[in-house]
Amino acid sequence: MTIRNIGPAGIPNLGLGTFKMSPGEARDIVAAALAEGYRHIDTARAYDNEADVGEGMRNSDVPRDQVFLTTKILPKDFAAGDFRAAAEQSLKVLGTDYIDLLLLHWPSREVPLAETLPVLDALIEEGKVRFGGVSNFTIAQTQEAESILNAPVAANQVELHPYIDQSKLLTYLASRNIPVEAYCPLAQGNVMDDPVLHEIAEAHGTNAAAISVAWLLQIPNGIAIPKTATKNRLAGNLAAAEIALTPEEVARIDALVRPDGRMVSPDSLAPDWD
Repeated sequence: MTIRNIGPAGIPNLGLGTFKMSPGEARDIVAAALAEGYRHIDTARAYDNEADVGEGMRNSDVPRDQVFLTTKILPKDFAAGDFRAAAEQSLKVLGTDYIDLLLLHWPSREVPLAETLPVLDALIEEGKVRFGGVSNFTIAQTQEAESILNAPVAANQVELHPYIDQSKLLTYLASRNIPVEAYCPLAQGNVMDDPVLHEIAEAHGTNAAAISVAWLLQIPNGIAIPKTATKNRLAGNLAAAEIALTPEEVARIDALVRPDGRMVSPDSLAPDWD
């Protein structure tokens, strides 16, 4: 398989997402994914499955230092003391000495980044976190994070699939060499029924999901974290890293963008999107 490590953090460009997985599902699929060849696992405190993600990693034969583990902290814990406590609780629940990538899950409307990010820097200096980043941040919010965080912003994890227009954000992130991590890469399953993706998939002897993932991987510094709780789909997602799309195919997929493409925008958390 052709899995590339992206950016200063060396993030494997294809990972396993665990959003909305029950604890038992998360434990079993993490172990199965690592056995299949995955080396990047993504979770969050809000997913309520960190304990089982950690157990799945321990049930695997893959050494801890060969797995890139990401978790995230919600804005309700962005006050300095709360952020440290949340990070240390994640370490305890995951059963690990360090987190490879710790993300601010959404931007806060109440707590300034100037309060939260120095704690993230301190956790990195202490070796409890290797790299820090953001999620669901706009260009302006990413710029602010860059101006405060001593360490590099290792990634911005955002909704990204063929139907959403993230061109402004992608252009900015590319200019700053900040990797973009794509969550919801299959547009909540909508790519499965797309005739353009089906046609391209037929030409490559694969399926529409793999084509969507392959399209994400050709974005500069692009990282895809598709979720599956089905073991027999793991290999197919990994195989997407081997698909070489032609410029014409990429252009056809780019043209699928639509004004109502955004699917994740909770009123209580979403910023004013770019």
